Amino acid sequence: MSSFEIRPQNPETYRQQTRRSTLVVAATFAVLAMGLSTMAVAMFGEPGGDNLRLNIAGVVAGLLLTIALVRTFYWEQPWMASAVYGWRLKRSLMSVTNVMHHVKAGVAAGDETAMKLLRFYHLGLTQMHQLDANSSSLLEVRAEIEGHKERMQAQGLDLDQQRLEAGWIDTVKKIDAAK
Repeated sequence: MSSFEIRPQNPETYRQQTRRSTLVVAATFAVLAMGLSTMAVAMFGEPGGDNLRLNIAGVVAGLLLTIALVRTFYWEQPWMASAVYGWRLKRSLMSVTNVMHHVKAGVAAGDETAMKLLRFYHLGLTQMHQLDANSSSLLEVRAEIEGHKERMQAQGLDLDQQRLEAGWIDTVKKIDAAK
């Protein structure tokens, strides 16, 4: 896992830009899938015959081509920046979620890396819920976030953990495994 940094985002702008990029990707898929299906039937199909397999092959080819376009060309476009940021934020949060039992064990033991990792997770989760306009889910974890913040302050740790460092997850897993 590479490092990731939480950057300030305007939720309204984020949602507007991600809707636009989603529409562009969906339109690309629709055009490619329909075009390739039509082309496959025209080239290899039988008039009045069963061309379902050719239609499915065209849709699958359209999907694969859309994925390739997104990963090689669209991904770098400015109009995709919000969607790419949201995807990277969610992947970073999922990487922490996948080792949360190690993180919580490290936090319970007072490990500094685990404390920082959980703080990053809380800050990222807060931003994700704000960007997605999901404030009700954020209310459910507010007490946990505040409690952890107080524990970090008591230990004199920096609360500004906006960056997920690449080695934190491995460190927390190793520390928990050593116990």
